[in-house]
Amino acid sequence: MPSSKTSRSSTHAAASKPAARKPVPKTPKGPPSHEIRIIGGQWRRTRLKVIDKPGLRPTPDRVRETLFNWLGQDLSGWRCVDAFAGTGVLGLEAASRGAADVLMVEQDAVLVRDLQDNATRLKASMVSVQRGDAVSTLGRLPAGSVDLVFIDPPFDGPWFEPALKAATRAVPVGGWIYLEAPVAWPTETLTALGLQCERHLKAGAVHAHLLQRVSPETAPTSIATPAEGDTP
Repeated sequence: MPSSKTSRSSTHAAASKPAARKPVPKTPKGPPSHEIRIIGGQWRRTRLKVIDKPGLRPTPDRVRETLFNWLGQDLSGWRCVDAFAGTGVLGLEAASRGAADVLMVEQDAVLVRDLQDNATRLKASMVSVQRGDAVSTLGRLPAGSVDLVFIDPPFDGPWFEPALKAATRAVPVGGWIYLEAPVAWPTETLTALGLQCERHLKAGAVHAHLLQRVSPETAPTSIATPAEGDTP
């Protein structure tokens, strides 16, 4: 039987031992984010937070600046569609420069929420956001009903050909299509659609095309896909 001294020592040691700390739950974090910057118009230099998702590739500042120089900067009264909106930066640049109506189409629910939040923050009443398939949405628009369509889909997808066909129908003769792609689209392919490449820029892995509809003819049911290295 232990002595009373030993018992007191054991009891004191047990009492002085710090209690085990309970694990503190970590505060959940949202998706990582970064910023985009509007470079022209009424919201010039405005920065907006966007989430960072795999495959999300906002059009670089340099390319956007060149594109809107090509278009003449003032888009007052224009009707525009940002068909694969993503961060929405192309559509917001158009709205910032006076576009009367900008429809942003995006499939991803999280991106749709961010697009709506940014449009609300800017009080961009001319911007509407729609969740859905870009090609189907373009196909439902009345023929010749928009002045400018932005096409900047994920580079690894099959959307370029059907999106170009649908956009060509959506704009009138003289209307514009901006196409961002990993390769340059050849003249003969665009001509078969009734399109003409007015401007082309290569910036890193991006080929930026400003296309104009020049023919009222209906696009063919199938067109050739451009090969790596082709130029307009």
